Amino acid sequence: MKFSVTIPAYKAMFLRECIESILSQTYKDFELIIVNDASPEDLTSIVKSFNDPRIHYYVNEINCGAVNVVDNWNICLAHAQGDYVICMGDDDKLLPNCLEEYNKLIERYPGLGVYHAWTVLIDKNSEVIGMQEPRPEREGIYSMMWGRWYGKRVQYIGDFLFDRKNLVNNGGFYKLPLAWGSDDITSYITAKDTGIANMQVPGFQYRINAQTISSTGDAEKKLTATNLEKTFYDEFLSRKPIGSTQTEKVFWVKVKEYSELFFIKKCIYTIADDLANNGIMNVYKYVYKRKKYNLSWAVIAYSIVESIKQKVTGNKHHSIA
Repeated sequence: MKFSVTIPAYKAMFLRECIESILSQTYKDFELIIVNDASPEDLTSIVKSFNDPRIHYYVNEINCGAVNVVDNWNICLAHAQGDYVICMGDDDKLLPNCLEEYNKLIERYPGLGVYHAWTVLIDKNSEVIGMQEPRPEREGIYSMMWGRWYGKRVQYIGDFLFDRKNLVNNGGFYKLPLAWGSDDITSYITAKDTGIANMQVPGFQYRINAQTISSTGDAEKKLTATNLEKTFYDEFLSRKPIGSTQTEKVFWVKVKEYSELFFIKKCIYTIADDLANNGIMNVYKYVYKRKKYNLSWAVIAYSIVESIKQKVTGNKHHSIA
C-alpha cells in the first residue's frame, strides 16, 4: 500500500468533511486510519456512516488528551501499513489531488524521509482565507529551518508526508506537551539526511478555528514545551553538517546565530497571547515563575507590550507554533 492517511480524532464538528475529502482522492491506493481518542462526542456514528473498506477505525480506552496528543499521533502510526503516512487534524482536509501530487513528487525525488504539501488556509465554513508561502521544490534541512524561523513560514503536522519506516526508526512523532513544536522537530529529524521536496501546487487545507490546540492550549505548558524544544535544537545544531552543500552550510550558520532570538520571540508571543486573552494581571504568574521558564525581565516587558499591540490590532502569532 502506498499511503496511510491517519486522523487522531477527538472533535465531531468537521470530521465528516475531513473523511469525505480523503475518500475523494484521485489517487486510490491508500488506507484511512481513524483513532478516536476516547471522545465524549459521537464520532463512531460519523465513521460508520461511510461504507469503504479502506477505513480502519479504532477507539482508545483511555483519552490521551491535549497535553499528550502526540501519543495519539503515534498510536495512529502504529496502525499504519502504507509506505508513506500523513497525520492530519480531524478538522482539516485533503484537496482531491493531494495524494496524486505526492506520488508525482516521490517519483521525481525518491528516497526522501519527508515531503511537504502546499497548504491553503480555510475557515470554519471551508472558505479560503489564506495560503502558505511558496517554497522551493527541493531544499535541505537548514534552508527549511531558516525559512521557518526567519522567513516565518506557516506549517502544520498535516502538511507533511513521512516515509513510514524512516519515521518509525526515528522514534515516531517527536513528543512535546500540546504538540507545541512537535511537527517542526519531527520534520527536521526525518529531513536531516536527505532534505525535503515541496509540492508546487496546493494539496492540503488547514482549518483555522477557535478549537485548535494552538488557540486554546495552556500558555505555561507551551513555555515548558518551548524550553524542551530549545534543548533539542541546541544539541541538534551543535553538530556540524556532514556532506551538505556550501549553501546549506551557510544556512546552518544562520540558523545557529538566530536560534537564541527565535526562542526569545516564541516565549514573548506565547506570554503575550495569554495576557491578551486572559488579562494583563496574569503577568504576575510569569514574574513569580520567571526562573522556572528561563524568562528574563526583558522578555516579560516585551510580552506586556506585545499583548497590548494584540489587543489593539487583534492579530495573533499563529505561525510561531
